[in-house]
Amino acid sequence: MTATVKYDEVEIGHAIPAAEYAVHRVNLVMYAGASGDFNPIHWNERFAKAVGLPDVIAHGMFTMAEAGRFVTDWAGDPGAVLDFGVRFSSMVVVPDNEDGAVITVSGVVEEKLDDNRVIVALTARSGDSRVLSKARATVRLA
Repeated sequence: MTATVKYDEVEIGHAIPAAEYAVHRVNLVMYAGASGDFNPIHWNERFAKAVGLPDVIAHGMFTMAEAGRFVTDWAGDPGAVLDFGVRFSSMVVVPDNEDGAVITVSGVVEEKLDDNRVIVALTARSGDSRVLSKARATVRLA
């Protein structure tokens, strides 16, 4: 999904095929280092369960970043995203096993604007849960 998408090639309702992003605990530790968010709910199973969580959970901003990656991969240019916002609606639980968790992101072109801009509505799920809501990105296409 790295080819450059052209504005004239998409219409309202254009579906962007889903992509899956594997999440393992090592990814959360690396993200903690990059973000400075070392909250133990993101890496320490004993602590996460002690505070009432089902297991270690991914950082909300990590989940948002995967959705942003989806959009930039589709557009073919990281600088194409002009505006991006989400609400966090559920947790990405990351068990300590080979499979870890999976975040599945898909999108649809919701609106076409002037200046080669489109608004993309995103759906992000992990397991049976929608993990982001009201996820929208304004993207300038070629």
